Amino acid sequence: MFTKLENLYKSIDEATAQIASTHATAITCHKGCADCCHAAFDVSLIEAYYLLQAFRQLPRKVRRQALKEAEKAQKQWEEMLGSQSDISRTRIRCPLLDKDNTCIVYDARPVNCRTYGVPTEIQGKGHVCRLSGFQQGVSYPTVKLDQIQQILLDLSKEVNPKMGQSRWPVASILLSEKQ
Repeated sequence: MFTKLENLYKSIDEATAQIASTHATAITCHKGCADCCHAAFDVSLIEAYYLLQAFRQLPRKVRRQALKEAEKAQKQWEEMLGSQSDISRTRIRCPLLDKDNTCIVYDARPVNCRTYGVPTEIQGKGHVCRLSGFQQGVSYPTVKLDQIQQILLDLSKEVNPKMGQSRWPVASILLSEKQ
C-alpha cells in the first residue's frame, strides 16, 4: 500500500537534497532545530496511515509520552480553529518530537516536514523557512507543493475514496490510537 508514497518521498528527498547542495549556505536546518515541528499543518490520509504504521512500532513508553503531547497539541489545534486564527502563524509543537527536539518517526515524516527548509511553491506563491538564509526577491529552485498534494490526494483516494479527501493534524491521528 505504501510503495507509491515511499517513491514520492524518495523523489522529494532527492529534490530537497539537490537544492541543499546548490544553496548550502541558505539551508539552516540541523538536528534539534525543530522550527518546522512547531508549524500547524495537517496531512493526507495516506500519510496518516504511514505515520501510524511507524508510530505503532515504537516502544510503549515512547508512544505513551507522544500521546500525552498529542492531547495538548489537539487542544491547541481546536482552539486555533475556534478562534479562526491564521494557521500559517500558529505554533503547535508536534507530538512526535522527543525531549531533544528529534522526530521519533523521522523516516516516516510527512511531506510538510520533508520540504520545510527549502523554498516551496503553493498556489504560485513562494515560501521559505523563517530561519533560512534564502533572500526575498532572489529566484531559487522550488518544490511545487500543489503537484505533490495532488499526488497525495490521489493516493489517499486509492486507499479510501471517501476518507481520502480529508486531512488531519498529526495529533488527531495519534489520538485515534487511544479509541
